[in-house]
Amino acid sequence: MQLEVGKILEGKVTGITKFGVFVDLGEGKTGMVHISEVASTYVKEIRDFVNDGETVQVKVLSISEDGKIGLSIKQAKPPEPPAPRQQHGRDRQPYNRDRGSFNRDRQNNYPPASRMDSFEWKGKGGRAQSGNASFEDMMSKFKQTSDEKMSDLKRVIDTRRGSANRRGGGVPR
Repeated sequence: MQLEVGKILEGKVTGITKFGVFVDLGEGKTGMVHISEVASTYVKEIRDFVNDGETVQVKVLSISEDGKIGLSIKQAKPPEPPAPRQQHGRDRQPYNRDRGSFNRDRQNNYPPASRMDSFEWKGKGGRAQSGNASFEDMMSKFKQTSDEKMSDLKRVIDTRRGSANRRGGGVPR
């Protein structure tokens, strides 16, 4: 039997350690399956997935110059289809009152493209922003607005801390 990288073979489990599984490939050749290549899920205990003496299919990942053979059990299996997503909390589809059932069509959850294209950004005070402003201008305006909001927030927080200290409560500085 000629070993080649990528070839899928059958072998018998001869040893299990905390870091992997040793598999006898026949003709006196033994390879090792690292714990990360045992299953497509997290493996805490290897014995939950394979047993001594069990025949397993393995894929040859590597053959080093000193004769060590790297194997994989999870890559020898065909890929599993993804599990269906569970609908929980905010992922749940909104109730469509017109139809009287849950809206299964995700694209109905967003405004039509025509409404999105005609949207006009408005600055402070409800004034429309000029449509030909450069990206740098928009970013500087955003930064200025953000700095104003942060300073307002800090002022409110400092005012609350100050009033708490005058009453004798709060955390001393």
